[in-house]
Amino acid sequence: MEGEEYESLPSGASLGTHMMAGAVAGIMEHTVMYPVDSVKTRMQSLQPDPKAQYRSVYEALKKIVLTEGFWRPLRGINVTMLGAGPAHAMYFACYEKMKKSLSDTIQHGGNSHLANGIAGSVATLLHDAVMNPAEVVKQRMQMFNSPYKSVLACVRTVQKTEGFGAFYRSYTTQLTMNVPFQAIHFITYEFMQEQINPRREYNPRSHIVSGAVAGAVAAAATTPLDVCKTLLNTQENMALSSVNISGHLSGMMNAFKTVYQLGGITGYFRGVQARVIYQMPSTAIAWSVYEFFKYFLTKHKLEKRTSL
Repeated sequence: MEGEEYESLPSGASLGTHMMAGAVAGIMEHTVMYPVDSVKTRMQSLQPDPKAQYRSVYEALKKIVLTEGFWRPLRGINVTMLGAGPAHAMYFACYEKMKKSLSDTIQHGGNSHLANGIAGSVATLLHDAVMNPAEVVKQRMQMFNSPYKSVLACVRTVQKTEGFGAFYRSYTTQLTMNVPFQAIHFITYEFMQEQINPRREYNPRSHIVSGAVAGAVAAAATTPLDVCKTLLNTQENMALSSVNISGHLSGMMNAFKTVYQLGGITGYFRGVQARVIYQMPSTAIAWSVYEFFKYFLTKHKLEKRTSL
C-alpha cells in the first residue's frame, strides 16, 4: 500500500475498524507486560510487608515466583483483559475521529499537536470510565497477601464492604494522571513519527520506536499521580493506620498528603523504574499492533472494493 492510502486511512476506515484494532491493541498492551505491572503495584506500596520489599523489577519477579508460585505475577490478568478490550476500542475510535475533525479545524487537514493532545485527553475520559473498576480489582489482586480468592470474590467483597463508589474512588486521580499522560504520550508519538516516518507509511519499526519513547516520557512524568492512584485503589491498611487514618482514604489531595507524610518527596517516585519498564514495551506493542490492524483491515477492505 502507498503511504498516501495508509495515511488517509483514518478518514476512510470505519468506526468498527478503529474499534477492532483498538481492542486487540489494548488487550495485547495490558497482558504482555502484566507481570511487570504486578511488580509496579507492589513497589508503590508505601509500607510494604518485610517479605515484599524489592530493589529491582528482576529481583521482585524472581522472589514472587519462588515464594508465591509461578502464576502469582499474573493474578488479576482476567479482569484486566475484560476491561481493556472495550476500553481501548472506545479510546482509539474516539482518538482517531477527534484528531481528524480537530486537525481539519485547526490546521486545515495538517498534523496539529494541539489536536493530538485534545483528542488523546478526551479519549481518556471514555477509557478510564470503563477501565477504573477493573483497575481497582486488579490492583487489589496484585498486592502481597491479597485476601481475595478470585476476581468475583474481590468484586463482591468491595461492593459489600465499601459500596459501588469504591470502584470509582480513584477516578479523578486516574483522570488527573491519564489526561496529561495521554497528552504527553500522543504529542510525543506524533512528534516522533514526524521525525522518523515523515511520509506516514506503514512502518512497524517507526511505530515501535515512537511508541516506546512516548510511553517512557509520559510514564516518568506522571509517576507521582500513579502512586496516589495506587494508594486510593488498594487502601493499604498498614500505611493508612500508621498516619492515623481510620476508614477509607478518598480524594486526590488527601492521597497526595498521605504519600508525602509516609515517604516525603521520594515517595512520589516509588516504582518509577517498574513503571517505565512496563510502559515502554506496552505502548510500543499497543501502537505497533494498532497500526498493523488498521493497515491490515483497511488493505483488506480496499482489496475487496477493487475486486468488485
